[in-house]
Amino acid sequence: MSGMVPRRGRGPRPDIAAAEVSAGHRMVLVRRGRFRRGVRGVVADADPTAAYLVAPGDEERFAHPAGGDVCTSVQFGERLWRRLTGEQVVASTVYVDSALELAHRRVTASAADPDYALAEELLVLVGGAITQSARPRSPAGHADDRALVARAREAIVAGDPVAAGLFPPAESLGVSPYRLSRAFPREVGVSLTRYRNRVRVGRALERLEAGERALAVLAAELGFADQAHLTRTLREHAGAPPGWCAGYWHAERRDGRRRRANRVARRVVSVRAGRREGAARRPGLGAWPPPAAT
Repeated sequence: MSGMVPRRGRGPRPDIAAAEVSAGHRMVLVRRGRFRRGVRGVVADADPTAAYLVAPGDEERFAHPAGGDVCTSVQFGERLWRRLTGEQVVASTVYVDSALELAHRRVTASAADPDYALAEELLVLVGGAITQSARPRSPAGHADDRALVARAREAIVAGDPVAAGLFPPAESLGVSPYRLSRAFPREVGVSLTRYRNRVRVGRALERLEAGERALAVLAAELGFADQAHLTRTLREHAGAPPGWCAGYWHAERRDGRRRRANRVARRVVSVRAGRREGAARRPGLGAWPPPAAT
């Protein structure tokens, strides 16, 4: 991997911008925000539940109708990309389940230790994303269904009250619940109910990463029946219970503070050593007594 680059999107911009031609292989995951991306004649939304893969020569166009965004872009050399993907045919878009989002968050949390922790977490993230993108997918549906599902996803990610259940979103979109329930898994790869739970788990992970420790309060505010329901759902979707996640990020914050303190201490020692060396080189500040004149 040639690099991991945090990327910040532009402010609100509803129109599709001019094409940007990719120079290499990249994987882009959205940390916050939502935007629209057009490539190879297909326009799709990118958000924390939908990452995308970029190939050399891809002409990408972007629009930011919802404002700015924060993304992680991982770049690959040609040889490494072939080693990672082999003969697999990978899709351009990747469904980011809760386990993959947790891996993404662990990557960003380990950025302060690039030689060890970051490299290990990146391998987990990249492997999971490539595996997800290579899974068999249902044949693409009608363009109207793609637009329908995109609007449903947008409402769920935005936390719109109309997105609760199956009947309210179908009614607000002017379609039957049967059509929405059939179109959603065909376009996204999971049912609407599972997608809604995945978004709730993402909100829980964000709160836990920010330092939330009151799990009963978190469960109530995110609409879970109780703390046990929150624990079961996170374990099922992300592969880890909320207590473990809270402990992991607490340890990362503590270790991050320790690493920053160590870096500051090393800089102070380096500066002091440089000053002593400089002072020793100045005339009149060398060894005493000074050498006798010849």
